[in-house]
Amino acid sequence: MTSVSLKAVAAAALTIALSACGDNVRTDYHEFSSVSTRLNVDNDLSGLTRVAIAPDQEQSMNVFLTGYSWWDNTPRGSAQIARPVIHRTAGGVGTYEDPITLAVGHKKTGGRSVMDYRPGTRFYIEKLQKYAIVEDMCGDGPRPQDGPCHTGHRGHDWIDIYVGGRRMDEASVDACMRHITGIQSVVLNPRPGYPVTPGEIAATGCRTF
Repeated sequence: MTSVSLKAVAAAALTIALSACGDNVRTDYHEFSSVSTRLNVDNDLSGLTRVAIAPDQEQSMNVFLTGYSWWDNTPRGSAQIARPVIHRTAGGVGTYEDPITLAVGHKKTGGRSVMDYRPGTRFYIEKLQKYAIVEDMCGDGPRPQDGPCHTGHRGHDWIDIYVGGRRMDEASVDACMRHITGIQSVVLNPRPGYPVTPGEIAATGCRTF
């Protein structure tokens, strides 16, 4: 499970402020109505955090994208995930058939975690040219609903994609995550067939972003 540390939040804020990243960060921080596929992990509709509308319909939207790695996962130095769907551990190359593991916010209620998007929900990250799939939770502690992953960033949902990095030095991986952080255009419930640059993000995605 991924958690957003103070270092990661500070890095995200720094990236937003950097003029060099201006092309990667949109500033139209408007509120939007999320579709959703947002429901609790055992499909109990009472756990919906937003109204579910056409859960299988494609929808273009803006989100706040961050990354997490093998180095800063919880537990640290692992690829462990909380809600495996097609991977046993965090992974994927970004194709529709093998999307990259994605973590989303959650809240704890009645002793269980209610995820912001149900496990198995797919996204397409336009600038990364990669498909991603919800298989993990972002944020920890007794009240993850108070953390940034669940509350979002200036009206945008927060999604946290696994960048890998096990075979790379931590500083390079951190630089990669800073590079991709920002408001990004994505497609929720994407169809197959979008352009894909396959491979681990830390090894390939940051150079093509």
